Amino acid sequence: MTRAEAVRFLAEAVAFRLAGVGEDGAPVLKTLHGVVVDGWLCFHSAPKGEKTSLLGAPVVACAEEDLARVPSYVFDAERACPATTLFRSVQVHGALTELTEPKLKARALQGLMEKLQPEGWHVPITEHEAMYGPQLRGLLVAGVALERLEGKAKLAQNRSAGDRTRLLEFLWQRGAPGDVRCLELLREANGGVPAPFLAAPEGFELHGWLPPSRVEEAVELVAGLYWNDLFSKEELRRAHLSSSAWVGVTDARQRLVGTARAISDGGKYAWIYDVAIAPAVRGRGLGKAMVKLLLDHPAVRHCRRVLLATADAQTLYAGFGFIAREEAPKRPFKSTEMVLLRGG
Repeated sequence: MTRAEAVRFLAEAVAFRLAGVGEDGAPVLKTLHGVVVDGWLCFHSAPKGEKTSLLGAPVVACAEEDLARVPSYVFDAERACPATTLFRSVQVHGALTELTEPKLKARALQGLMEKLQPEGWHVPITEHEAMYGPQLRGLLVAGVALERLEGKAKLAQNRSAGDRTRLLEFLWQRGAPGDVRCLELLREANGGVPAPFLAAPEGFELHGWLPPSRVEEAVELVAGLYWNDLFSKEELRRAHLSSSAWVGVTDARQRLVGTARAISDGGKYAWIYDVAIAPAVRGRGLGKAMVKLLLDHPAVRHCRRVLLATADAQTLYAGFGFIAREEAPKRPFKSTEMVLLRGG
């Protein structure tokens, strides 16, 4: 990883491991909640305990993430050796230092709260807030300076172009938890990797997974459309982030110009929502390519019935085999459908 990538990974990690040798010569290994503040990887602790024996001593802090386990047969039909794991890992080496400056301590504690309780609902921690005075004086806040970083992202960079394409196709077809996200990280790490299921019109790129950082762009694409006139932008944000599948299209400038999502139980039903293409790029086949990708998404492809509602795109969806609900085969049992409407 580059330094910026390694620091960003540490900042996003919820926890890290801290290892060192205590004053009595015994090894110490702890898992801690951490936050990156002002060039430090910080944590808080009681002022006494095993962790404090590491103050002033050289330590290693490590955060890691297993992304996907890849079986050997993806690359070789017989040999076991190619089996591997895709992962990201960052290590920080340095002396564990007690941070005593009140403003820095407050920033570290507030940063931890923002990471672990992002909804807020507390008085912000600052060096001037009287209610936190005892905690700021009594708690130990320690950190390792982000000077010596070692970051590694094992995402098939050493593989051939053909191997990377096979790996993308395997992850997409297996569809285990995290696989779709992993394939997008793999594409990013390797400057884009072609795959048949991601074929898009020239000048555009399909994505089988979108990160939360894209949600504002998606909301702008769908807010105010006729099927969303009852919903606030906050409701649309929550809906996108809670989706079983969320795909999109970006243009040559990496702007999100298309979005589509689905809610699915993985077996019986999936429902498609919020299919939208930016007006400036409509008529280029992007909607068709995006819906094709969404229907093939691991969360959708195995469902017996896929449903959607549309007032103006029947022709598009008919091309994928959708029919009017009243024309669908009747259920083998009688039932009365009920719906609960909230907020009008």
